[in-house]
Amino acid sequence: MRLSRPKTSLLSLAVLAALSSPALAQVKVDGVIDPAEWQGARHVTDFRMVQPFTQSSTRHPTEAWILATPDGLAVAFRNSKIAGVETPRQRSARDQDVAIDRVNVMLDFDGDGRSGYDFTLTASDSIQDSTITSGGNFSSDWDGSWQHAVVDGDGEWTAELLIPWHTAPMKKATGDKRTVAIYLDRVVGSVGERMAWPAVTFERPQFLNQFEKIEIPVYSQSLLAVTPYVVGLHDLVSRDNQFDAGADIFWKPNSQFQLTATINPDFGQVESDSLVVNFGAQETFFSDKRPFFTENQGFFDFGLLFDNSQLLYTRRIGAASDDCFVPGATCSGPADITGAIKFNGSIGATQYGAFLADEGGDGGRRFSALRLQRAFGAHNLGAMLTNVDRPLLDRSANVLGFDHRWQPDPSLTVSSTLVGSDIEQAGQHTRDVAFTSIAQKTFAKGWSLTGLLIHYGEDFEVNDAGYLGRNDLNYAQLEVGKRITELPADSAWSSHNLRFRIEGMQNNDGLWLQRQFRFNGNSQRRGGGNLNWNLQLRTAAFDDEITRGHGPMRVRNGGNGFIGRNFPRRGNWEFGVEGSIGVASGLRQDTPYAWSASVSSTYYINDALNIELWMGHVMDQEQLIWQGNELGPGYENVVAGFHMNRYDLSASLNWNIGTRQELRVKLEALGFDADDPIAWRLGADGRGVVSNDPVQPFSLRNMGFQVRYRYELAPLSNLYVVYGRGGFGYDPYSAGAFDQFNDAFSLRNDEQLVVKLAYRFEL
Repeated sequence: MRLSRPKTSLLSLAVLAALSSPALAQVKVDGVIDPAEWQGARHVTDFRMVQPFTQSSTRHPTEAWILATPDGLAVAFRNSKIAGVETPRQRSARDQDVAIDRVNVMLDFDGDGRSGYDFTLTASDSIQDSTITSGGNFSSDWDGSWQHAVVDGDGEWTAELLIPWHTAPMKKATGDKRTVAIYLDRVVGSVGERMAWPAVTFERPQFLNQFEKIEIPVYSQSLLAVTPYVVGLHDLVSRDNQFDAGADIFWKPNSQFQLTATINPDFGQVESDSLVVNFGAQETFFSDKRPFFTENQGFFDFGLLFDNSQLLYTRRIGAASDDCFVPGATCSGPADITGAIKFNGSIGATQYGAFLADEGGDGGRRFSALRLQRAFGAHNLGAMLTNVDRPLLDRSANVLGFDHRWQPDPSLTVSSTLVGSDIEQAGQHTRDVAFTSIAQKTFAKGWSLTGLLIHYGEDFEVNDAGYLGRNDLNYAQLEVGKRITELPADSAWSSHNLRFRIEGMQNNDGLWLQRQFRFNGNSQRRGGGNLNWNLQLRTAAFDDEITRGHGPMRVRNGGNGFIGRNFPRRGNWEFGVEGSIGVASGLRQDTPYAWSASVSSTYYINDALNIELWMGHVMDQEQLIWQGNELGPGYENVVAGFHMNRYDLSASLNWNIGTRQELRVKLEALGFDADDPIAWRLGADGRGVVSNDPVQPFSLRNMGFQVRYRYELAPLSNLYVVYGRGGFGYDPYSAGAFDQFNDAFSLRNDEQLVVKLAYRFEL
């Protein structure tokens, strides 16, 4: 059942008038819901179940108040506890996703479904904040400045939030009222139940467009904030010291305009990426944690549907300098970012934004982007232009894209893009285009249908400024979904979400790269936890990337299955297990197989201290790796199949000392072994023939260890003390994956001590 918007009545007009009237008292954000402070607020009591998605009344009494004040939008929750349902009180780090009681306020400042923000507050006063794109994608890389407080009692816990108006630029209002869209929910972490108002789910693409629209008085805040930072680094390996300083600037003179700038930005020594071993042709995608590059970056979101493809990938800025790509030149490492600036705002119904970043040095680049968006009723039309100037490579890259989103009713969304690229290299232009479209339709009784089309031209290129795993493809997908929520009261399961998908992909020469069927399932348990499973069947196809442009490789048909089970917290423990097994789609004819298994656990010593552990093992009887890069000229069409074993460990100790202090100890290690190689030479038809080419077994190890202490001096102002150690080891022979894993702990290629201080001054 879809909830309809109630008809206007005298009562609703009275509520609207109360919400739109000035606050009679200043809201003090202390977690205590004082009726005098919340006089005139909109009172929300109709919370309904959305996880599982039954839209029925909830068994957990919940109520909320919404009040627009000159300082921001204030929201309060009263969350009653019920007998037999545990309320975990463990504290968590910012943006850490844990199974704990929490409330969410999601806000679309313009009420047009193009972008939003999520503010999460737990029962232990820990917070998360994220941006939301029109496609329903959440990114926790962004950190905002907002007020919050919690009071946790025996029979209930209450929460208050105040979200400043300077959080995001807003369209100019007409008259003395503006329309915003809001969504509120409460999650009972121990049983995994979620209740919301309005009763819509973030698992559907129309989520952002289904927020409740409310009218509030027009308020505007101006803010000038400067965040200088200083950082000192002591390298314990080279016994070298480095010092650096810079600043981020945030200026919002009114509700329609916002500017951020950075001078000599810190590349983020206090943040570490996960360990990755990648032998494929596609580069690994990493998210960006640098404050400047996450602030209101959602406006520049322009995705191309396939994996993490996007027109502006900010990790390109400050990446390896261009002299690292010139044969014979000395690589100077990561490029120094001289400065960057971006601004966005609105003129009438048109939103605009611009981005500019400049790198120093001979191998430096200049990045720029321009973004426009405008809504026309059920249509949303946008454009984006990016340019990268790379003088050392005598290269200039221009990409122009148009995106369109059509939502004629709450059940149907159609999103399409048309993008062209123009790469000038040494005076020669290479041009091509891409097109993507996705249609998503929801039906009654839990059914849904998704269709997707993608075309990337053979010479289409966005990787100077953006991210594209590959070009030269045509892809089609049809998916049918079914959500089952009407289960017997005595069933151990509360819901099942099933998806059936067929998909196919060719390159532009008509070569089949993928033809497969997928079945995905997610089932929620009434007592908490869930079960995920996946079945995938593939026909014979070709891999046209493995030889890096030196001919395709034909791979056999195959398939694999996956199952994962997450258990709810019981006492001090929480567990999860995963496993997969599959038939490799490689070159051998004796049906090689691959399997993986992992187990995760968390032990809660107390509400502030816990230990997390994840261990995994992967075995593949035929790991295919291109040998042209290893053996050199004459071996461009040689691929080797290895018997691969890999062991992984990720462990962390998390101590949330208080609301302002945290200590993190994180360890990652892996051991990898590739033995018993078989060399294959690929023929013109892509089939492999066993050869005597001198391929060799190999093994490697990798380790990263970090101890990080953070003290929050004020909102978005932190002192970090970070010790890090890590390294990489490679052996041109098989040494055994477990032995390599054990040896990883002695690696010491890098060892550093970093102290960073950043303090935000609001002027």
